[in-house]
Amino acid sequence: MLLMTRRRMLLAAGAAGLLLPSMSIRAEEKPAGFTLPKLPYGYDALEPHIDAETMTIHHTKHHQAYVDNLNKAVAGTDWAGKSLDEVVKNVKQLPEKIRQAVINNGGGHWNHDFFWKIMAPAGKGGSPKGDLAKAIESFGGLAKLKEEVGKAAAARFGSGWVWVVPGGEKGLAVVHTPNQDNPLMVGKTPILGVDVWEHAYYLKYRNLRAKYVEAWWNVANWDAISENYDKAMKG
Repeated sequence: MLLMTRRRMLLAAGAAGLLLPSMSIRAEEKPAGFTLPKLPYGYDALEPHIDAETMTIHHTKHHQAYVDNLNKAVAGTDWAGKSLDEVVKNVKQLPEKIRQAVINNGGGHWNHDFFWKIMAPAGKGGSPKGDLAKAIESFGGLAKLKEEVGKAAAARFGSGWVWVVPGGEKGLAVVHTPNQDNPLMVGKTPILGVDVWEHAYYLKYRNLRAKYVEAWWNVANWDAISENYDKAMKG
């Protein structure tokens, strides 16, 4: 009986040894599909202008849901292996049966990934620089840009986004889109975007969207926005 027990122990140990290498390899593999990006700052880093609870829910619940649903929408298609930019830029080419799901969730994933990067803790986002600073002056100045973004946010009925894109008579244009649509889907490159879905501000600002948009400028990452402008102008 003792011999049989010892034999079983050795067999079990051998089997475990054979499994360990494959388990290690799997642990090193990258997750399949699109994944939730990490924030470039802590959830409380944008206080007091955007509260930590809102940031936590916005990132871990809302953004995560867009990622999960995008993966479900493209599963088993060639689009599953493409970059997020490529998917969003080519939504009109998607099969009709998944197109709207990808617009909603691919757009949601792209928009939020973009949004996190154009924010920074108050006082650390710099100021408009280089060619962007010149473009803002041509537009009428930073105060004018903020005013037009505020007007667009107020005009956006229901949920959506406000964007600043290069172009137009003044060198910059302010546009707004419904839901998770974005300018990239229609061939334009945004340099700045403000989320005006209620989940982006309701816990702190309740129904005062205008107050949230006004406060948002305190966490604008002008270093990143200036870089976005330079890239957009280079095509």
